[in-house]
Amino acid sequence: MFEEHVSDDSLDGLIHRADLDGLVRMVDDRCSAHDWAGVLRVRDRSRQAVETGRQLWPAATLAEYRLALHADPEFVAAVLDERDGLSGRFTIGPLTEVAAQRHSWGDLAEQLEPGPRASFVAHERVIRGEPIDEPDLADVLDIPTTLQAWEPTYAVATYEDGGAEFPLPDLPTDWVDLVPVSDAETLDDDVELALRQLVEPWVTASNGRAESVCVVGDIDAALGALGVRRARICELDPGEAIAWTAWAGASGGAHGRRRGAAAGRFGAWWLLTALGDLLDEWPIDPDQLGVLANEFRWFRWNAFEPEIGWSLQLAIADPSENVAWAITAQDSD
Repeated sequence: MFEEHVSDDSLDGLIHRADLDGLVRMVDDRCSAHDWAGVLRVRDRSRQAVETGRQLWPAATLAEYRLALHADPEFVAAVLDERDGLSGRFTIGPLTEVAAQRHSWGDLAEQLEPGPRASFVAHERVIRGEPIDEPDLADVLDIPTTLQAWEPTYAVATYEDGGAEFPLPDLPTDWVDLVPVSDAETLDDDVELALRQLVEPWVTASNGRAESVCVVGDIDAALGALGVRRARICELDPGEAIAWTAWAGASGGAHGRRRGAAAGRFGAWWLLTALGDLLDEWPIDPDQLGVLANEFRWFRWNAFEPEIGWSLQLAIADPSENVAWAITAQDSD
């Protein structure tokens, strides 16, 4: 697609000297000049230099990140090549999410190869409010590329040249004290596995932990079964709970790899399906899932500890079945 072997003496000199600072400045200068072909050469030749012992992968990572964030669609497609297993491995967020921040699906659709990465870009654009009807997308998530009426406005990342922000959704803080109850009957279900899948980077690549319990009774019994002896709760509407769950699923926690808003939305749907004991019916009917979300009562809780790091602490009650869940997932630096 591009002239990968064109003469570029200034770049070749920096590569030969393994001048990482110079390569970073070159990426800055070429981005300012919108020289996207030049930035792509920095990415490609810095990668190739690793094979000769020159550790220039930070320059390659910076170049492909800036291309995904700023470049013309054909260069975005180059760093999202389905055949490139290295692309985006070390960037601060998945390149599919980075690209979706400033590029519409209409701009990218004709340039991207059909496959999982294109599908993830489409889902990221849907979360950012772009209506998409693409029946030929690779079905990697088994959820619609249409936001449902019962879904919230999801928190999305903001990527900049020098970093990114991953804001927590707005959550209410009108706390009410609760005394947990012990000796509840516990039940087996699929929720803990779904929770662990939701926050897998927190647990496997960082310092986090995740645990859930299902009981006969209400949330006071569920919190007691989780080992909580003193708690406070704050009721959430279903949208707030789903947005918080999706935020957790998108996050990498303190040290794990961020998976992006599309993966977070999928994780929220999967956890909600597990709460409804409907995983055997996946892919789930969206309307059915929306009814389920509104049948539950949702609460955030804590045990009066400081709220630091990454946290998802939910208590959920299903009044129609007289069962409840307590969920905790936490990670810290």
